Amino acid sequence: MLEILDYAFMQRALIAAVLVGITAPAVGIYLVQRRQAIMGDGIGHVALTGVALGFLTGTNPVWTAVAVSALGAILMELIRWYGKTRGDLALAMLFYGGMAGGVLLINLSPTGSNANLTTYLFGSITTVSREDVTAISCLAAFVVLVTLGLRRQLFAVCQDEEFARVTGLPVRTLNLLLAITAAVTVTVAMRVVGLLLVSALMVVPVAAAQQATRGFAMTLALAVAIGVVVTLSGTVFSFYEDVPPGASIVVLAIAVFAAITALAAPLARSRARRAAAAEERCTLPLPGARTASPGPGEADDVLV
Repeated sequence: MLEILDYAFMQRALIAAVLVGITAPAVGIYLVQRRQAIMGDGIGHVALTGVALGFLTGTNPVWTAVAVSALGAILMELIRWYGKTRGDLALAMLFYGGMAGGVLLINLSPTGSNANLTTYLFGSITTVSREDVTAISCLAAFVVLVTLGLRRQLFAVCQDEEFARVTGLPVRTLNLLLAITAAVTVTVAMRVVGLLLVSALMVVPVAAAQQATRGFAMTLALAVAIGVVVTLSGTVFSFYEDVPPGASIVVLAIAVFAAITALAAPLARSRARRAAAAEERCTLPLPGARTASPGPGEADDVLV
């Protein structure tokens, strides 16, 4: 099993997998709370244009994808604020335009091809370079800094924007920061999971953790743990079976969700029965306790 570490490309892939396993659920927990679980998928479509732009200009596609996806995330947030009846139409045009722009630019690039896009769409462990690991590490540090350093403020905004605004929090700034952080997370994960599947890794570990925990901190910790386990396991599996790592990781994440859900349901019913029994015991009179005797005239009322 340890012979996998003899390959330099697998060492880089495993480092990237750990970083992805940490960052994706760390951002996803806020998106799930805001009922924007599909946002990562939309950013992935836009990031494809950034990847193709990197091939066209001869720069690292990770950095161009960061710039383009961040711009797309800001546009999504602006549409959410100001878009009314046509907001969903504008978002659809943004998503499909990002995908079409990526395909068009990659074919205009002298060094790119549709095969290059496939590695970014579904992930490829053999193409993770030293430059990619450096970029992913820097971007992952930013994501962790935002999601953990501002967790109280982000939690308040995601829970109730109106209450957060009344308390004096910069709601719009925090929303934009969260959108940019989600865009950075997508670019962090695209080399391992792929742009089309990264949204699943942002959502499924969080959904699995919610089945077994109570409270924000415990859910976040378990979601990150699940994310790291499935990304490492899926990357190793893809190495031995020669399958795309993104598909392996997402299938494992869904399997973990199904297993936790199957175990959590009977445990929840058992806890509910114990709680009901404890409440019933609390309402019963203690042994030897004296009940109040009826006052004068009350006995006659009872008899009547």
